[in-house]
Amino acid sequence: MKYLLPLLFLFSCLHGIAQNGALSTAGVRGIAMGQAGVAFQDINSLFGNQAGLGLLEEFSGLAFAERRFLLDEIQSFSFGAAYPTPSGVFGLTLNYFGFEAYNEQRLGLAYGRKLFEGLSLGAQFLLLNTRIPDYGNKTAFTFELGLLAELAPQLKLGVHAFSPMRVELVEGSYIPTVLRLGLSYLPSDKLSLLAEVEKDIDYAARAKVGVEYYLAKPLALRAGVATQPTGLSFGLGYRLPGGLSLDIASSYHQVLGFTPAAGVSYGAGRGQ
Repeated sequence: MKYLLPLLFLFSCLHGIAQNGALSTAGVRGIAMGQAGVAFQDINSLFGNQAGLGLLEEFSGLAFAERRFLLDEIQSFSFGAAYPTPSGVFGLTLNYFGFEAYNEQRLGLAYGRKLFEGLSLGAQFLLLNTRIPDYGNKTAFTFELGLLAELAPQLKLGVHAFSPMRVELVEGSYIPTVLRLGLSYLPSDKLSLLAEVEKDIDYAARAKVGVEYYLAKPLALRAGVATQPTGLSFGLGYRLPGGLSLDIASSYHQVLGFTPAAGVSYGAGRGQ
């Protein structure tokens, strides 16, 4: 309990540290690219924009973890899997955030479908549980919606809304409503450029920019920057034979320091 009050104070003062249902990233790939992932088309779209699931053609999965600002008390562990069927792609996500005295769990059921060439839609229904041992549990339900459109052969547009209807988690405290709009541009088979704007209705808009460059066929170098608050990020991805990928990343907050992350994915392909 000695850590609980200071951490809750930290959560209330700094937007984006506490989850309150909303993940701040689209996998380790997203962390490395300034948390810009609304236009992803790989397995990371499970956490970034479920419309990207509609373009998956094989079973895919990922697991990743991050330790925010190197504090054990605000660690996050996530798992996701997606399975294509003739009726669309179905997905499952699990997330745990926090520590013994305060933690949040999230269970999501996702669906993505390619409507026609150049347009996909996606959604995820979420069960959110917040647990404080001395005060009990609080459960809430919400959802997220996404769209992914091809504007040109190398240019994609992603639109995503998290919890578009206001849901009260506890009295006077709401699950954040977050709107995101972004572009991905692939000028070559080695380079990906991402730009994104994110707006939590209770906070100022954030701008995010990310870049991914393949130094060699299996090795990707990633970097990104975000505003409000200002953050820098970088990372590496390495694709092994057989569809397995290993990813590491770290983001840097100018006041609070580094947040390292690592993950593994299967069937993710190069991603876009």
